[in-house]
Amino acid sequence: MPRSFPNLGAACLTLASALALTAAEPTLDDVWMLAASNQPLEASAALGELDAVDARTRELAEALLAMARPPLSDGDWARIEPVFARLAQGDDALAAQALYLQARMHQAQKGEPDLARAAELYRELDRRWPGSHWAQLGMVKLGLVTLYATAEPADPRDRVAAAEAVLTKISESALQRDLQLQIGWAALYYELPLEEVLPHLQAADAFGGLMGITPEDLVIQLGELSFRAGRLAEACRYFERFFAEYPTSTRSYNVRQRLHEVDAALAAREDGK
Repeated sequence: MPRSFPNLGAACLTLASALALTAAEPTLDDVWMLAASNQPLEASAALGELDAVDARTRELAEALLAMARPPLSDGDWARIEPVFARLAQGDDALAAQALYLQARMHQAQKGEPDLARAAELYRELDRRWPGSHWAQLGMVKLGLVTLYATAEPADPRDRVAAAEAVLTKISESALQRDLQLQIGWAALYYELPLEEVLPHLQAADAFGGLMGITPEDLVIQLGELSFRAGRLAEACRYFERFFAEYPTSTRSYNVRQRLHEVDAALAAREDGK
């Protein structure tokens, strides 16, 4: 039986984080970095070493780290959610972050999500801190809830329109991109006309900055959907771009075959003129 090996990438990340924290006194940024990289135990240890942190910030960080250890029991919920609710009564950026996290708990951390309550809190966040980073981040989540999870609107096109209205509240490019991508995928899921799908996916692609395999997937998807929509020149450009940007992709053969089909369709179109 072949030997199994640990996840060296994750191990190296943990080791690098630990070495960075031993080289100097940890900061609050270190705590957030460790939490964001899914290392709540290390983040808690770093937080414990901090002295110059005000009580509200420490309380928020402790609640966030407690939330990062799913699944949450009823006891965890009863202990953590009131902390966010109380901190959210302030009028500063920390209060906005607390309200966002409270909404996220209702959306994603409960055993049975309360999406109606999450949507209500995201809207409250937008009312109290319109245009703030946390409000805009909340609008992305509200857009997702609207697209897939709420009872109303029932009509898919109305869901997309509601998410597009949410999109107008977002000015941060990366967050606009994220919601544009989700709207495009939802429109595709609901089998709306490709002319209503493509503009959203194209907008997300134009923003750039997507991580992981998603950019490669998106370029292929744009080429395929453009082909299906009869936009042959656009399909050709996307597939050729795929080869320029991802020359070592394991999907090159399949994309090459599809590009041959596009070229044939273009030639047939020219012959038919």
